[in-house]
This record gives sequence, C-alpha cells and structure tokens, in this order.
Amino acid sequence: MQQTLPMTTASPRAKTLRRVELPALGLPVTLLTLLMLWQALVNISGYPPFILPSPLLVATRFGQALSSGLLWQHTAATLSAALGGFGLALLVALILGYILAHLRWLEQALAPVLAASQAIPVVAVAPLIILWFGAGLSAKVLVAALITFLPILISTIVAIRSIPRELIEMAHISGANRWQLLRYVEAPLALPVLFGGVRTGLALATTGAVVGEFVAGRVGLGALINIARGLFDTPLIFVSLITLALITLTLYVLAVALERMLVRWEA
Repeated sequence: MQQTLPMTTASPRAKTLRRVELPALGLPVTLLTLLMLWQALVNISGYPPFILPSPLLVATRFGQALSSGLLWQHTAATLSAALGGFGLALLVALILGYILAHLRWLEQALAPVLAASQAIPVVAVAPLIILWFGAGLSAKVLVAALITFLPILISTIVAIRSIPRELIEMAHISGANRWQLLRYVEAPLALPVLFGGVRTGLALATTGAVVGEFVAGRVGLGALINIARGLFDTPLIFVSLITLALITLTLYVLAVALERMLVRWEA
C-alpha cells in the first residue's frame, strides 16, 4: 500500500529565523571575500605600502592608533559634530516639514529656495561657514546639518501627507484638537515613512562632519585623513576610512532598531 508523506510547512518563526540567519552569515563571508581580494591585489600589483598597504599592515596600524588614544580622540570629535548636526537638522526639518505639509502655498513658495540650496555642493559652502563661525565644533555641526536637512524634510512632508484623509476627518469629528491629532494620529502613522529620512540623514551626517573637518579642522577623522596624507601614512588613511564606515553602519543599525521598537504596531 502506497503511503504518502504529510506535507509540512515551515512555521512563521522558522521563516523569520532563516531571514535573520542569512544576512548574519552573509556579512562575514562578504568581509572575508573583500579581504582576500584586497590581499590578492596587493600581491599582484606589487605597490609599496605607502600606495596600497596590506590588510595586515592596516590592522596593525589600527591597533597602534587605538592603543595610543589617537583614534578615540578623532572619532569622538567626528561623532560629536555628526550627531550635533543630525539633531539640529532633525529638529528644524520636523517643524518646518510639518508646517509645509499643511500649508501647500508656503511649500510652493519655498520650493525654489530649497531646490537652489541643494544645488550648491556643501563642499563649496563649507569654507564660508568656517569663515563666519570659526573652525570650532559649531561650524562642523552646521555643515553636517546642511547636508542632513533636506532628506528629513522631504520624508516629513511625504509622511504627513500620506496619512489617509478619512482618519484625520474622523479625529476632527471626535473632537480632537491640533495637539491630540498630532500625538494620536499623525505622529504614529507618519513614523514608518519618516524613519526613511532619519536613516538617510544619519548616514549623511558623518559625511557632513568630515567635510567640515577637511576644510578646517585639527581634530576629527577628516582632519586625521589630512594629517595622514601629509605624512604619507596610507595605512592610517585606511584606518580612518574604516572607522567612518563602522560609525555610519552603527548609526544605521541603531536607527533601524529604534524604528522597530517604535513601529511595532506595523508588524
């Protein structure tokens, strides 16, 4: 007698575990592949270390910079400028974006100004900011805020306008005032779209901070790159770039974790 095997389907928990395990497994494999390709390029090209250092040489220089405290000092300066600029841009973009989302005539009036401001590269504006505000932390915060501002502003406007009109009208009928409408309807429903701009802004904030440090800075990873370039310390340049990548990745992961914590209702 032929016996049929029962068909089994994977549980939702098993599917979720597979989705989590595959990216976690892919990251070390990708890093290992990149290191192998890097070492192979060093072996084939025959470039001297001051042009293309090996992964081992960069790792050694990384340890030296950590143990001496040099890397911590410059990393802290870049983080302060990046997070300060992001916080300033987030505050202004949320307020202005909320206003523009409700006042279309004001958005149409300011749209050409915003578009023109973004057409000018921040690298070109940074020297003026340094000239006006000095070479301290405030100038770097402003540069980081400028490069971070627009993505958060656009995501705020889109997030508010994507809320179904029926829900807003229902809240008005129920007697909700402006603050209650913002707290219980607009803010929760806008969060998923808004976090797209927040993630982008966090990634750009480090770029803005480094631009300010490139132009005029004695501390920060951008300044460290300039110093290492002048000393032909190419391994230290790689150390600075890797640190910047780790900072950006960490901020992105924290933003995703915060999003999942605040937007649980969406799941």
